[in-house]
Amino acid sequence: MDNLIEALKQVPEVRLRLIDLAWQVVKDDGSLDADQLLMMAKELQEATDEARAYAESTRKAVSCLKSMGRS
Repeated sequence: MDNLIEALKQVPEVRLRLIDLAWQVVKDDGSLDADQLLMMAKELQEATDEARAYAESTRKAVSCLKSMGRS
């Protein structure tokens, strides 16, 4: 178990572009800026795909860890 903990400590931090891009399309009042959304549509789609892939990888890792804990 100690090896697993040490291995997890070595996993690098992930900064999803979607978070940074979200800040760029929100107005001061908290509403979305439609013009900015249109201008950044391709970049936002790529960042969304990246976030989905990361979430799926995380789900798989969690499932694997749960299986290891049961064995």
